[in-house]
Amino acid sequence: MYKILVINPGATSTKLSLFEDEKEVISESIEHSVSEIENCKTIMDQLPFRKKCVEDFLKRYNISINELDAIAARGGILPPMKSGTYQVNEDMVNYLKTKTRVEHASNLAAVIAFEISKNSSKGLPVFITDPISVDEFIPEARISGIPQLERHSLFHALNMKIVARFAAKELNKEYEKCNFVIAHLGGGISVGAQRKGLMIDVNNATDEGPFSSQRTGELPMGDLAKWIFKNMHSYSKNDVKSTFVGKGGLFAYLKTASLKDALKLAEKDEYAKLIVEAMAYQVSKEIGGMAAILGGDLDAIILTGGMAHSDYFVELIKRRIDKLGVVMVYPGAYEMEGLALGALRALEQLEDTKIWEGENIL
Repeated sequence: MYKILVINPGATSTKLSLFEDEKEVISESIEHSVSEIENCKTIMDQLPFRKKCVEDFLKRYNISINELDAIAARGGILPPMKSGTYQVNEDMVNYLKTKTRVEHASNLAAVIAFEISKNSSKGLPVFITDPISVDEFIPEARISGIPQLERHSLFHALNMKIVARFAAKELNKEYEKCNFVIAHLGGGISVGAQRKGLMIDVNNATDEGPFSSQRTGELPMGDLAKWIFKNMHSYSKNDVKSTFVGKGGLFAYLKTASLKDALKLAEKDEYAKLIVEAMAYQVSKEIGGMAAILGGDLDAIILTGGMAHSDYFVELIKRRIDKLGVVMVYPGAYEMEGLALGALRALEQLEDTKIWEGENIL
């Protein structure tokens, strides 16, 4: 039996779990105060109190560092890389500390894990699995329409990859031989085409694809350009950004980012009903496009993420796409399982563990 500590920092919390093989035996989500967060100028300034949370967790449950077989950490904002499980080394830690392009709480995970692993007397491996920067695009997927702008692969890789593994197991098929269209329906929406284990195309969940609870998704470019020029003197750069990511989508139309609240409004308000149905419509359209990329050769269409908890919303999508293939639903997020199972596959040598080789690894 392998014991695996899982570390997953979020914006205002740190999720910690202990797995024994595939079973999660201890789980906590530790909330951080606003003052703790705001007193830190950078993400790495949070390292001391985030690390202490992990150390306190181990003490609280009488877990010795020497009884652990691995630490599984959330992958940070790294350069584009293939999916899979990577062993964390000094070079990766230094990149996350000093070179990463985006300040994000996930950058802390591997750094914390690597520092804690040094307290082990037996050499404790640290792994990351399927970070957000996973890039497996085919060449055609990178072309945007003008040579100055290239499409980039940024999506909910960890959750989408693990539910694809769940689906393959449920279908009694090999993961690497399956073709899936996977839709992660959360605060951002990612819809991707996965061919034989590789995500060959996916919408960027920040500025492409369907609108979501707080993001606009794709917008009509001509009208967008006019809007920006019209408002360029009254909006700051951050104002413009938050209009598209943070205050867009459901929130822009209905003043709520909660699908649950939007559905309550839709029971009495035709406009709210239209907006909810339009979001499902856009998700369905994106799924259809990804199915076409796979030539219609699908093992299943997978719906996951927080909004997949809503049977009503799922049905709005299924009624448009169920003729394309089997629809499988995995509501919520499975990040902790994804990290733990990635480390477990590495420990059991069920897949080759990748080694971080710097910034140009594709």
